[in-house]
Amino acid sequence: MQAVFISTPPISPAKPYDAAMHPGGRPSSKPRSALGQRLAQAREQAGLSQAQVAEHLGVKQPTVAYWERDAVNLHPDFVAKLTQLLSITTDELLGTKPPRSRAAKPIGKARQLFDAVSKLPRRQQEKVFDILEPFVREHINDEAKSTL
Repeated sequence: MQAVFISTPPISPAKPYDAAMHPGGRPSSKPRSALGQRLAQAREQAGLSQAQVAEHLGVKQPTVAYWERDAVNLHPDFVAKLTQLLSITTDELLGTKPPRSRAAKPIGKARQLFDAVSKLPRRQQEKVFDILEPFVREHINDEAKSTL
């Protein structure tokens, strides 16, 4: 009797989920509510991530994502905190008045760079921050020493 060997291709392990696969996070399957659109737009204009907003409010990031995705009734405390954090009025957040027109300002080189960095995947953003934070900290420390 002769032995028969069947050759099968090796099974490659499934790729683990990587944030770079969806840099903006998992896309929603339904459109945002009107309140969610205003909240997301104000948050983005303030240059904050959902995680940063959640940290300031003492909630988890999925809660902020839920607020931006679904029609929700926000607790008045959160409305007040959001308007303060995002530098908008309650009327702007709730949609009872149109947003204030913000005067167009020239955008500096640093702002343009940080706007570009904010569009990078989270891991790449963290690498940029790891490089820049020591320089900024050193400048702040030098400034504090010179005022003494």
